[in-house]
Amino acid sequence: MTVELSPLAQDRAAYRRSRARRSTTVALVSTVVFAAALVIGLVNTPGWPRVQETFLDPQDAWAALPAVLSGLWLNIRVLVVAELGILALGLLIALLRTLRGPVFFPVRALAIGYVDLFRGVPLLIALYLIGFGVPGLRLQGVPNDVAVLGTVALILVYSAYVSEVFRAGIESVHPSQRAAARSLGLTHRQSMRLVILPQAVRRVLPPLLNDFVALQKDVGLISVLGAVDAIRAAQIQSALLFSFTPYVVAGLLFVLLAVPTGRIADAVAARAARREAA
Repeated sequence: MTVELSPLAQDRAAYRRSRARRSTTVALVSTVVFAAALVIGLVNTPGWPRVQETFLDPQDAWAALPAVLSGLWLNIRVLVVAELGILALGLLIALLRTLRGPVFFPVRALAIGYVDLFRGVPLLIALYLIGFGVPGLRLQGVPNDVAVLGTVALILVYSAYVSEVFRAGIESVHPSQRAAARSLGLTHRQSMRLVILPQAVRRVLPPLLNDFVALQKDVGLISVLGAVDAIRAAQIQSALLFSFTPYVVAGLLFVLLAVPTGRIADAVAARAARREAA
């Protein structure tokens, strides 16, 4: 059964549609005008021919694309493994920091020390220390592959940040939720798993996605250890072609990799805002 709108409601709906079309048109025109002005100003600069030859050569871009794509596949594999490791380790550290009682003080102190250490150490230094220091120990059974060691460094550093995101989500859940769970006979572990964590994860999902957008860029830093990823492949191609165009190709591929995640993060944040408003 369809409900017939009143003439006033129909007029309001038509007005909103016209305003939406007008806003879209104005935004599109202003964007096109701004982009055109930017391009015209750029191509009329004195050094544009030299910059175009050095950074935007189509032939060099096509020649470097296969090698850069092959290196990007390594970045994607490192990204997937690092994300899983960061989620697991970050959640574990957050849970350790929320343990109550004096008997767990050493565990909480260890978790706090871990977070303070790896939030303070720059990622590049952590990569050098782990990527070059661990092989120097000559430990039996410890992998010396630079991609593996770079992934470990990413997990250690990013899990310190992600653990604080998880902890903020856990502490944002009202204490009455925990009290209600305990009154129903649930243990601390059951109330955390069934009541607290589902709410906490839902609340911190937007900042988590933003952290992973940043991680998508930082996986390229494993190239400092010698791993032939997209950035290292671009460096090799740049030396062979005497052009910086391969770096531009690598940068565009990283942007294409990050844009979908960024849009998902925006959509999740908007959905959370609508839920809170409702």
